[in-house]
This record gives sequence, structure tokens and C-alpha cells, in this order.
Amino acid sequence: MKTYFVTGATGAIGSALIPILLQDTQGKETRVRLLLRAKSSEDLALRLEALFSFWQTHADDIPTRSRVKALRGDVTLPRLGLDEADYQALCAECTHIVHSAGNVRMNLPIEQARHSSVDSAQNIIALAHDSPRLEKVEFVSTVGVGGRTHGAVPEEWILTPRGFHNTYEQAKAEAEDVIRAELEHGMALTVHRPSMVVGDTISGRIIHFQVFYHLCEFLSGRRTLGLAPGFGVARLDIVPADYVAKIIAWSSGTDITIGRILHSCSGPDLALPLVPLRETVRQAFVAAGRALPPVINLPTSVFRALLTGVSFFMPAETRRAIKTLPVFLDYLATEQSFSNCNTTALLATPGLAVPPPHSYLDKVLAYYLGRIQV
Repeated sequence: MKTYFVTGATGAIGSALIPILLQDTQGKETRVRLLLRAKSSEDLALRLEALFSFWQTHADDIPTRSRVKALRGDVTLPRLGLDEADYQALCAECTHIVHSAGNVRMNLPIEQARHSSVDSAQNIIALAHDSPRLEKVEFVSTVGVGGRTHGAVPEEWILTPRGFHNTYEQAKAEAEDVIRAELEHGMALTVHRPSMVVGDTISGRIIHFQVFYHLCEFLSGRRTLGLAPGFGVARLDIVPADYVAKIIAWSSGTDITIGRILHSCSGPDLALPLVPLRETVRQAFVAAGRALPPVINLPTSVFRALLTGVSFFMPAETRRAIKTLPVFLDYLATEQSFSNCNTTALLATPGLAVPPPHSYLDKVLAYYLGRIQV
């Protein structure tokens, strides 16, 4: 029997992964242990119930629910913040680790970003060493570890010095250094680097609206009074959560991915040019009954200056959102793509072809627009 320990269950990838893991494979039941931050046992139960609700696992589905156990802890703390009994029980039963937890805020102070990424990686490695039945570790990183690399970010360890767009990228890159050292000492692990994660390919569902959805608000013009910077040839690489989850689930059951770095992304051929993406986003917003101002294209420097000035007259929530816009502009100013040819070839065997964005983007936008206020 497999017992998966999963961090980041309340995130986009983890929440998409667990229902896949709970499907029986090769006639064997799989158990899942989740690490959730919670203020109390009662809060822990409520958070787990919220996950069951998102997974549409009803209260009468006892066989499925009985295979899921939530542990109250924190992956950034030594021994995951668990008491001794819970930690030892987890070590004794754990056969697979999937570490997908992470704070995706891009503008944290570097020490906070390191606490989220590097400290958690070190604690996951410690758990792996303490688990005698462990078969494999799946470590979720990001294509953003390429930093300011020009051209295509390769599907390999990046050892050359480079700058970064933000502290999130830098801390994730430092966490990969921790992981690489363990691989060199023989640990069975695979690194997954997804690009910008969006809702699933079937319904567009996602547990939280994060980076892509904030960017869509800016692309629509709703938060900028129609002001827009010049996008040039910038492209956006997105990937649906269920596709990333399927790759992780498959990888966890095979040895051929040990030591590999898998790029879960659309890749250079399918990444979306921002100008037509903006039109797609605006059409979706209008179709959903959102009133939009006309687009006013400006040089990026003028856009930055004007937006800073007019933001003083905007609602507080909009001002807070606008403060994050320079992070996006800096990221999009880099002519960068993410190689995925090796990953695509490897995933041909299990039939995990990269879904083209045009096959799911309308569902992703419809799901978002159906759940936000006008």
C-alpha cells in the first residue's frame, strides 16, 4: 500500500493532485497524508472539509474519506511542526513525498521567501531521510528558477550565475540547490518546474485565483482605467493544474524520472503572445457583463508614471493590486521561453501531451468570471 505525504494540498497543484492519487492504481489502495496549517484541531477539521468540498467528495463517500488524514503542522518548521508521535507515525508509513507547498508572492523580503522555499525543502529532505519505507520524492519548483536567463530556460540544473526578477524566483532556485545535493547522494527524486498555473482543462476550476488571474484583471483594463503598456513580443506560458498533477502522479510511480527535471509548461510553441491574449481576456470580460474602458496604449515608462499618479484616486484594494504590477512588467519585459522538448518526449509514453491553451482558456476565464464580483 502506498502512503503519500503531500504538502501544498490547499494550493492549485496539490488540490488537483490528491483526487488523482486517491484513484486506485494496480488494484492497490493509496492513502494520503496532508500537512495543513491550522490554529486548532477544530480549524484543521474545517480546512479538510473545505478540501473535500472542492474535490466534490461527499460525506457519504466513507471509503475515500477514510484514506485521507490531515496533520496540523507547518512545512517551514523543523520536523514539520508536528508533535513527536505524529512525526514518527508519518515517517513509519510514508512511501512517497510530494512537496508542492510554497508562497507564490513575488515581492516578499528575501529572508521570508527563503523561509518559505529553502527551509521547507530542507525539512522535506529531513523527512525523506527519516522515512525507512520511502520510495520517491516529487519536488515542485518553478520554471522561474531560470531568472533573467535570455532565450529558452533548459530542462536541466542551472548552475550559471544569473539575476532574478523577484525574490520568489531566487528562493526557489536556492531550494533547488538543496535538492540537487541530495540527488547527488542517491536520493530518488524528480524536480517538476511548472509555469504559470491556471484552472483545469475540463471545467476551468481552481481552488484559488492567483497570479494569472491578477494579470488578467490588468489585461482587461479594469484596474488601470484602460491604460496599457507596450507588450511588444512578450509571451505568457500557462499550464492547467490538472495537467501538472497528472505528470506528478505518473512520475511518482516510475523510476525513469529519477534525477530528471520536468518542465510542465506550454513551451515556446504554445506560449501565448500578450497582445492577442489581452483581446481574448477583454472579450471574455465583456461577454460576462463587465464594462471595460477602451485601451490606451502607452510606452511602458509613461504607463508606469501615469499609473502611479492616478492610483491615488483609486480604491484601496485597487491600489494594493497596482503595487504588484511592476513585478509583472519586469517579468514580461524579458524575452524568455521555457524548453519542454525533453519532457514532451518523455511524456509521450504515458500519453500526457501538452494541452494547447486554446483548448481550455475559455473555460478558465469563464470559471473565474463566474465567481468574482462585477
